[in-house]
Amino acid sequence: MRPHVIIRYIGMVMLFNAAFIFVSFLISLYNKDAGQLPLLFSFLITLLWGVFPLVFVPKATDLSNKEGYLVVVLSWILSCFIGSLPLLLYGGEFTFVKALFESVSGYTTTGASILTNVEALPKGILFWRSSMHWVGGIGIVVFVLIILPSLGKAQMTLSKMEISPLAQENFRYRTRKMLNVIMVVYLGLTVTQVILLRMFGMGLFDAVNHAFATVATGGFSTKNNSVAYFNSVPIDIIIIVFMFLSGIHFGLLYSTITLKKNNIFNSPIVKYYFWITIIGIALVSINLHGKIYPTWGESIRYAAFQVVSLSTTTGFANADSSIWPPFSILIIIFFTIQCACAGSTAGGMKLDRVVIFFQALKSQILKIQHPQAVIPVRIGKSVINDEIVNSVVQFIVFYILVLFVSTLILTGLGYDSLTSLSATAACMGNAGPGFGLVGSMSNYSMLSDTALLVLSFDMLLGRLEIFGLLLLFMVKSWR
Repeated sequence: MRPHVIIRYIGMVMLFNAAFIFVSFLISLYNKDAGQLPLLFSFLITLLWGVFPLVFVPKATDLSNKEGYLVVVLSWILSCFIGSLPLLLYGGEFTFVKALFESVSGYTTTGASILTNVEALPKGILFWRSSMHWVGGIGIVVFVLIILPSLGKAQMTLSKMEISPLAQENFRYRTRKMLNVIMVVYLGLTVTQVILLRMFGMGLFDAVNHAFATVATGGFSTKNNSVAYFNSVPIDIIIIVFMFLSGIHFGLLYSTITLKKNNIFNSPIVKYYFWITIIGIALVSINLHGKIYPTWGESIRYAAFQVVSLSTTTGFANADSSIWPPFSILIIIFFTIQCACAGSTAGGMKLDRVVIFFQALKSQILKIQHPQAVIPVRIGKSVINDEIVNSVVQFIVFYILVLFVSTLILTGLGYDSLTSLSATAACMGNAGPGFGLVGSMSNYSMLSDTALLVLSFDMLLGRLEIFGLLLLFMVKSWR
């Protein structure tokens, strides 16, 4: 393993972060707000951190798997610390732990916030929060790979480490083409949503920030009451549609746009995603009607928004779901754990794994009934090999284990079971709001530093799909 090569590639990621901090500084400069100096100092520190390895470390275009893993994981961790720097220098509600929590939440597109007054922040800082979402949604390293096409074999190694094997299933392209497809879809969704939000009355600054957070399935808003602030049915519908689209595999979206056979209409996973979302909305709407909202229109509007928001791990809110009946809360917690499709910007367990798990369970039951039969696990016409099935089962078991342990820690710190479970599920699933003390119209400011650090670790575990982060602690055992 070559530490100098790892440092060089991490330096590229730091330069990329510096570029977005600089744009945020320009926004603060234009608005003459209090974010100017914190963003300028953060930009200079990040720039220097990125430039030195590129100047003094010789270029290398080949990376081993071990080096690739370390570049990806360390880039995520260091970016979270860099992301907290403008917040910490700005001050206000941000202590070191709270600034780090906000930064981790931003990059992992969780959207959980410690802020009690978002609207008090300067526009430059607000834009930086949204930028962390937008960079983290597609993946920090993926962004670097897209803008640096001459990395040779390193590009293939890093993309393999950044994009999970499950997500790569529907990318039937070479590495460079795959990266271009991701960028085209990502930019296309973002620009289109900005235009539509502007058309229906949202200001340009708010439209850009909310589009960044929607397409990244993040959830940071520029308003204290999130999307509820706008109280607009057309804006709700636009955000629902783009949250849903951002929860679909980007390769399938691209294939649909380019009229290829492998598209969203032929995908069993997308069909399951569509119908389970419809069923969830219907159940919650029925449960809310007459109890929380007097009309069917209101019940469907708020149920659809909250179910899609949590199922795609976006975390926007247009209503206070913490006062909803327990039946609706449990359904939303289910969606927070299951989440949307692999290959999208959504976090969480991914419904692909859920489908594979139940197909494997079905196959196992049939094998018990017919011991001599060969019954492969299928999704549609595709046979899922045993290696993927085993990795899915291991992931789900470990995911539930981490969920249980983290919930146990939070209850041990004195928080009620609903707050502990929902906060852990929301952070592991990169969904943002939970219930109890961390409801959709509340925040995480009332949690202790210890709880925030535990949840920050959960957010990184969820975003790096558990094993990516755990490998960092076992580097010495690699051969």
